[in-house]
Amino acid sequence: MRKSVKVLSGVIIVVAVALTYSWPYITMEFAGSAHYTEQDKREYEFYTPDILKKMPRISTHYDFDFANITGPASHVYAVRYYDTNDSSKVDAYLNFMGYKKQDNCHIEAVCWQRADPQEIVTVSTLENPKAILVSVIYNF
Repeated sequence: MRKSVKVLSGVIIVVAVALTYSWPYITMEFAGSAHYTEQDKREYEFYTPDILKKMPRISTHYDFDFANITGPASHVYAVRYYDTNDSSKVDAYLNFMGYKKQDNCHIEAVCWQRADPQEIVTVSTLENPKAILVSVIYNF
């Protein structure tokens, strides 16, 4: 009887520790949206696609967003650069990465696309507040 109580206690402790460690990742996996900065290491590593991680920082003030859109299922990852309206470095980076500027865009922005038809990158100039918004949209 004593041995079974010790084993059960050990199992409960291991499960509790595992849940404590993994709970933030479980909640991030099922989140509908997130707003974070590069200093929020866990969220930054979990949500941010490589294209946004490697994108040139065209402003010292920037933040990130994630949205899980239902309906036409999409994941939208975005970085917003404040106090700038010059997207030339972003455009050059996208061109270098093999993206092609599209003639048409589904929103008021410049759309970029590579071979994957389910991935679209948009670059928008915002007026208030003055900012550049770069969004990566994955449709699935």
